[in-house]
Amino acid sequence: MTKIVVFGAGGRAGRAIVAEAANRGHEVVAVVRDTVRYADLAGSGVEVVAGDVTEQSQVAALVKGAGAVVNAVAPGAGDTMGTFFTAAASALVDAVAETGGGRLVAIGLSAYLDAAPGVRVMDTPEFPAQFQDFAQAHAAALNVLREAPAAVEWSVVVPAMEFDPEGDRTGTYRTGDAGVLTDADGTSRISYRDFAIAVLDEAERGGHPRTHFAVGY
Repeated sequence: MTKIVVFGAGGRAGRAIVAEAANRGHEVVAVVRDTVRYADLAGSGVEVVAGDVTEQSQVAALVKGAGAVVNAVAPGAGDTMGTFFTAAASALVDAVAETGGGRLVAIGLSAYLDAAPGVRVMDTPEFPAQFQDFAQAHAAALNVLREAPAAVEWSVVVPAMEFDPEGDRTGTYRTGDAGVLTDADGTSRISYRDFAIAVLDEAERGGHPRTHFAVGY
């Protein structure tokens, strides 16, 4: 049994990751901003705690002794999106480096996968302009990880273009590289539940150190 700390545990991806980790018998620390709002996360092997992922001292206290740390956070109503993701990534990197808090696994964004060699989805003419700021902020957080000290073992698991909250847990998925991953029909898709399997496999095994990679069917 390993202590796994999940930041952003109250979101859809975070909930699926918490459930998968608990089902595998890990000791799960589910970090949220409001423990009353997310009290339903608590259960066998899951402790719900309050924390601010952008506050390095809080993060360090939470990740100390962890075997793995998962970053599944998203900005709230009071956050500045342009700085939230980088602040969270910086705090996590510093805390893991300081405490030896285990492998750091972050949830990425399909917008910065390659649609073609050297051309990210977010850089194509078809990418919606209204999502550009969000994509740029996510990509900036990836750059923070790339600049992390060598002692910090990190990886970024990137969901497919269609991230299905209602999809079943089939128990199957495929991994790729930094390009968009599609199935035989040309569809890029993964359910939250199967994505959580990929995240936990990476947290346990660390098969993609210091890089980002796509997950899909």
